[in-house]
Amino acid sequence: MPTASQNELIKLQELLKIEKEEDYRQYSEKIQINTIEDRKKAGITWYPIVKSGQFISTGERTTLSLTKTTHGQYQSSFQVGAVVSIFKSEASQERQVSGVISYLNKEKMRVVLRENEAPPEWLDEGKLGVNLLFDEASYKEMDQALQIVAGAERGRIAELREIFYGANPATFRKGYDYNTVSLNEKQNQALTNIINATDLAIIHGPPGTGKTTTLIQAIKTTIDTEKQVLVCAPSNAAVDLLVEKLLEAEINTLRIGHPARLTENVIENSLDVKVSRHPQFKDLKESRRKSEELRKLGYKYKRNFGKQERQQRDRILKEARALKNYSKDIENYIIGYLLESAQVIACTVTGANQMFLKDRTFKTIFIDECSQAMEPACWIPVIKAQRVIMAGDHCQLPPTVKSIKAAKAGLEVSLFEKAITNTQSDVMLEMQYRMAPAIMGFSSRYFYQNKLQTAEEVLSRTGPVLCEFIDTAGSGFNESRDNSTLSTYNKEEAHLLVKHLSQNQPAPDMTIGIIAPYKAQIKLLTEFVQEEHALENITGNIRINTVDAFQGQERDVIYISLVRSNNEAEIGFLKEYRRMNVAMTRAKSTLVIIGDSATLASNMFYKQMIDYIEQNGRYSSAFEYLYD
Repeated sequence: MPTASQNELIKLQELLKIEKEEDYRQYSEKIQINTIEDRKKAGITWYPIVKSGQFISTGERTTLSLTKTTHGQYQSSFQVGAVVSIFKSEASQERQVSGVISYLNKEKMRVVLRENEAPPEWLDEGKLGVNLLFDEASYKEMDQALQIVAGAERGRIAELREIFYGANPATFRKGYDYNTVSLNEKQNQALTNIINATDLAIIHGPPGTGKTTTLIQAIKTTIDTEKQVLVCAPSNAAVDLLVEKLLEAEINTLRIGHPARLTENVIENSLDVKVSRHPQFKDLKESRRKSEELRKLGYKYKRNFGKQERQQRDRILKEARALKNYSKDIENYIIGYLLESAQVIACTVTGANQMFLKDRTFKTIFIDECSQAMEPACWIPVIKAQRVIMAGDHCQLPPTVKSIKAAKAGLEVSLFEKAITNTQSDVMLEMQYRMAPAIMGFSSRYFYQNKLQTAEEVLSRTGPVLCEFIDTAGSGFNESRDNSTLSTYNKEEAHLLVKHLSQNQPAPDMTIGIIAPYKAQIKLLTEFVQEEHALENITGNIRINTVDAFQGQERDVIYISLVRSNNEAEIGFLKEYRRMNVAMTRAKSTLVIIGDSATLASNMFYKQMIDYIEQNGRYSSAFEYLYD
């Protein structure tokens, strides 16, 4: 008889199938458009392009430089780290080669080919194209992980499953109470909780409370008694941030992942680079070269050669295979050595089961930003663990789920959120080191039971503090929709934001973030900021992007454009209040929110937010800025 948790996981497998189908449907909707020109407009094809260069990049991988030969102002779905296919002929499936984008601008792209893959000669013939590919490898890994966890009848995986789902309690041994000088009281409680946990421990880290600092100290303390730990996060960016902090703490860290997806700050510690720097890599490279030369020589012989020629070809190809096997032996030795000598192995959650890690297990694994990962992805590293340490905040960004049906049925609920609900294994950090009290207050009240406190170092900061809501109600700032992208924008609101920033310019050394929920509004704001001469001296300090791009970051000054303004009081995905929590809590000293209270205040969350700012900050009307 299956347990309740097994039934839940079986249901989760079905939801994952729905999500994959929706993801593929959205991809197919773009890629299967009949003409190349339409695909170009959809932003998933570059054509025509030429190979403008070729070189061996970091990790001894072949990298192609590709350049557009025509110009067109099309939207683009390409991004660094995406998997692409370079093609020569639409009709020929053989004339394709795949890789990962490592660099991208409007006219140029660099693509790193798969390991040891030699570029085909047809790439030099010109008139190439690049298609965005649907990468289903992560879905396969997630589905396999769910099968393993749901099917486990006994053993550690089954035990952890029942703990995560609340059927059995998480246990803690009585141990030392940590009082590390560099940590505050709650951070030390979290550290103590982690070290004494035998199954599961959770750091609940609201914005600015030093979650990463606490996690790094926990990893450092754990490897004092354990030879090695696995550290994961949902995204490459989050993993790289952790790796940077681990390296600063002088912890021997090995980053697993495709070099094209890693930042410059951590790439020297990637597996590919460390392999290429190993003393035996010269032997590996030379044996690969000889093997490839012999293989090409062997295949120069034609089928109608005589017996003697065929025997000679067989000898050459046999020697090529022997050299290839020898190369593999050297490579396996080097990789094995690097894996064994690392104190921390770091990768994404979906990368935790790639070839080099497939059969490895760990006493302890750490998963950061766990609340942003879909549950099936988290099980991939968990099945390798004896105990699990999670860090995150389920009151901030949730997992990204493309299928509305799957999300509503439960796929958007992370394993972190389930664990924090079902188990008593978490410590919430309460002292925050980022926001002025007026900026912190609403988030603390609405999301964190009024438990957040402001550190003394924040209270003692000099300089002005501003928490302002600018109300556009009655000003005629109505939203519009971009028909090509279906994204919403508000031109007048964008103009007002730039005008307010121009009239209230921060000091030249202050950092500024401008956040909007819609890409069309981001595009408008970017154009207006670039065109505003009054901002020329501080343009380099300004970053404009969506909420997701600001997760984990902070700025001295944050502006938020809420965009929505309509007679139906429709606010779309502004109803995802956790995203608003992230947006507001990026600010250190200045937070300016611009929106239409007539549209927003019909929603209780936004009514409470506006009321809070009116009582604790500054409430103003757009009319104050329109005619001054």
